[in-house]
Amino acid sequence: MSKSNQTLNILIQLILGAISILIAQYIIPGVHVADFFTAIVIAALLALLNITIKPILIILTIPITVLTLGLFLLAINAIIILLAAEIIPGFEIDGFWWALLFSFVLSLINSLLGVSLGSQR
Repeated sequence: MSKSNQTLNILIQLILGAISILIAQYIIPGVHVADFFTAIVIAALLALLNITIKPILIILTIPITVLTLGLFLLAINAIIILLAAEIIPGFEIDGFWWALLFSFVLSLINSLLGVSLGSQR
């Protein structure tokens, strides 16, 4: 795959991620996103945090993850989202439970958008 195709794919994924964030924000009353540009920044930061911080948190919490049969991974997702909300101005989450619900809804929407994108190819 050429470099321009990779760049285009990354941009499409960021835009789809931003659209997913805006849809989830519309559904969940405890999540507030200022505008579309903020949603793009959120999508990029969440991708960066999922690549860097999330694996470290998963390794550090292996015992509790095993004890909860993997359900603690949902809490790690919520923590990552709360961290992004602290970093980005214009992105606010009203609490941990809203972040947990946002994480769940966001992954559901991303899955649906990924399936529709895959069927168009």
